[in-house]
Amino acid sequence: MIRINEHYLKLQESYLFSDIARRVEKFVQQNPERSLIKMGIGDVTRALPPACIKAFHKAVDEMASDSTFRGYGPEQGYPFLRQKIARHDFNDRGMDIEPDEIFVSDGAKCDSGNLQEIFAVDIKVAVPDPVYPVYVDTNVMAGRTGAFINGRYEGLVYLEGNRQNGFVAELPEKPVDLIYLCFPNNPTGSVIDRKGLQKWVDYAIENKALILFDAAYEAYITDDNLPHSIFEVKGAKQVAIEMRSFSKLAGFTGTRCAYTVVPKNCMAYTPDGNSIPVHKLWNRRHTTKFNSVSYPVQRAAEAVYSDEGKAQTRQLVEGYLSNARYIRQAMEELGYTCFGGSNAPYVWVDCKTDSWEFFDRLLNKAGVVCTPGVGFGLCGQGYVRLSAFNSVNNVKQAMQRIKDALS
Repeated sequence: MIRINEHYLKLQESYLFSDIARRVEKFVQQNPERSLIKMGIGDVTRALPPACIKAFHKAVDEMASDSTFRGYGPEQGYPFLRQKIARHDFNDRGMDIEPDEIFVSDGAKCDSGNLQEIFAVDIKVAVPDPVYPVYVDTNVMAGRTGAFINGRYEGLVYLEGNRQNGFVAELPEKPVDLIYLCFPNNPTGSVIDRKGLQKWVDYAIENKALILFDAAYEAYITDDNLPHSIFEVKGAKQVAIEMRSFSKLAGFTGTRCAYTVVPKNCMAYTPDGNSIPVHKLWNRRHTTKFNSVSYPVQRAAEAVYSDEGKAQTRQLVEGYLSNARYIRQAMEELGYTCFGGSNAPYVWVDCKTDSWEFFDRLLNKAGVVCTPGVGFGLCGQGYVRLSAFNSVNNVKQAMQRIKDALS
């Protein structure tokens, strides 16, 4: 008899997005003449940069000739892309990251879910709250949690973010083994300075813990006082892995390309305390279960680092950031306290009421879809997330609708 992994039965139904879809469908059926503006989505809406499209086409044409055709590529990614990443994203910023410490993948979401499987099942895991759901659900699937009780899984350590700490959680009170951090944060848009990040690295060193640092939104940092990478902090290469993506930087959400940095001197431990390079473990997992990103996509990603690509991606990011600032200003003018929106594409709004109640109010009165904060954890109750990934016209129209509905 084939048996299932019973840990999957602990998973909660994706009530956040299924509930959103159900309520939106009901609204559309009852109001066929009204248009909707979706500001809850975390997907980009602008086309790929022309430099990436040009490189994409050229690489596809290469696949049409026997002399330039590419079959299986290196599982870790082609050297031409890994070298560009190491130089432009790290070396030019003063960080000593080598190309062979970079693993190209088809998404930061995939990596954040897959990395946990190279560690023991009985480790103690700390996750932020509010949280990107993948961090939690993949550890549930692996069997690291108990039952889901009163909105949380037994066995996980929840790092609470709130209005008082600006949604930058404090260090755990007891030792943990694996720590998930995301800055700029999804969903809150909060950021962390170097001093704050140094505390986490020092904690990890002291406790022989590991930090999985999600930097998918680092391109949206405009404040020079904020770190773009955890590797800007002393000692981080011993205790941290960093995940990045071309999705929000260059619109690769449908094209799929990202990368993870695993330093060669980052260690994990056997039960008897012997150190093992995490780089070696991840390389083994990566080469066994992944056949790399397609050659044309990697050439398109490489074009991000050309002069034209840098200028075009900067324009994309600045456009979304302009939207975020507009959203935050409009909500603050209506009397709402907001987080994010200045170094992140998300605006986290204290809606002064139940998250779903506010969602329904915006949907039914304004025809605007947001994301209820409670879907990201208990600490998200009373908040909603508004996304800046939209056109300028849609954002302005949406904020006018919200003003009319809430005034």
